[in-house]
Amino acid sequence: MRNTKIKDSKELEFVVFCIENVAKKLGVDAELLYQAFTEKSDILYDYIVPEYDVLHTQSREYIVDDLLEVMKERGVEV
Repeated sequence: MRNTKIKDSKELEFVVFCIENVAKKLGVDAELLYQAFTEKSDILYDYIVPEYDVLHTQSREYIVDDLLEVMKERGVEV
């Protein structure tokens, strides 16, 4: 686990975007998804934040699908 820190407001905004859009796709509360990304797994700080430079250039659909795949690979359920 790299435990990378969020560097600036652009990264923070992207993290919120990811959480809200994946939560919407799954039909769950964003707070539950945040917990899944931070407490049940290391997806937020070991995947989303370090991969920001690549991920933020992709479409919303790609990002959501990618994060759902990461959740599946890591056995994370909400």
